[in-house]
Amino acid sequence: QVQLVESGGGLVQAGGSLRLSCAASGRTFTNVDMGWYRQAPGKEREFVEMTRWGWRGYSGDYADSVKDRFTISRDNARNAVYLEMNSLRPEDAAIYYCNVHVASAVPVNYWGQGTQVTVSS
Repeated sequence: QVQLVESGGGLVQAGGSLRLSCAASGRTFTNVDMGWYRQAPGKEREFVEMTRWGWRGYSGDYADSVKDRFTISRDNARNAVYLEMNSLRPEDAAIYYCNVHVASAVPVNYWGQGTQVTVSS
């Protein structure tokens, strides 16, 4: 049974930084995509950043809105993925969800319970 547990959310002033962590368990995570989505009140869940597994190894993918401010990393030895968030803006406030995507014949997505990020202006 796959479990994803996020941590690191909180309240920060605009311009500040936070580091989110996601601890994964329940299967092997070296050959899957791992990343982050977010959902603000009244809005749909949106993609933030992802490390994607492919035949050439890992590659990064990110939303334009977080370019040059957020950085994703993963530690396969710890089954973990991280999101370093700098220069936070009020519009970054949301619940951040860890995601694991298994690109199998029948794709599977796993989600964590989310961690709240609040940015004060």
